Amino acid sequence: MSRLRSSQVAAAAGVNMQTLRYYERRGLLAEPDRSLGGHRLYPAETVTVLRVIKAAQRLGFTLDEVADLLEAGRHRHGRRLDAGLRPRAEVKLAEVEAKIADLQVIAGTLRAAVDAGCDDLMACAGEECCPIPFATLSQTGGSYADPR
Repeated sequence: MSRLRSSQVAAAAGVNMQTLRYYERRGLLAEPDRSLGGHRLYPAETVTVLRVIKAAQRLGFTLDEVADLLEAGRHRHGRRLDAGLRPRAEVKLAEVEAKIADLQVIAGTLRAAVDAGCDDLMACAGEECCPIPFATLSQTGGSYADPR
């Protein structure tokens, strides 16, 4: 069975050594065997696991969510139907689509501010023609809902 040292795994997966050790501490990676000299020796599939983790993060999953997904994959027998990737991906997709809708509203408002020639935030806030909905934005608590 092929075993890889930490530097080889990190290089092959495109992560740094600190990331590798962090994922190990978090339980995302199994504790590796050690050589007689004390070097960590990982199974070759660790590279694939790291690539899966990074891809899942890129898709918007948190490390806690990734850990749950990896754990669900390890325990396929008796697994609940809501524990796998598909239902979690559906939830994540809904979150991403909501963020996209929010960003589209923000982009439209910023376009309108640029088109209106808004140069001074305070002066613009006092103008009735100002396209930035200051009252609505201050009441949303960080989420931008379309004021129209």
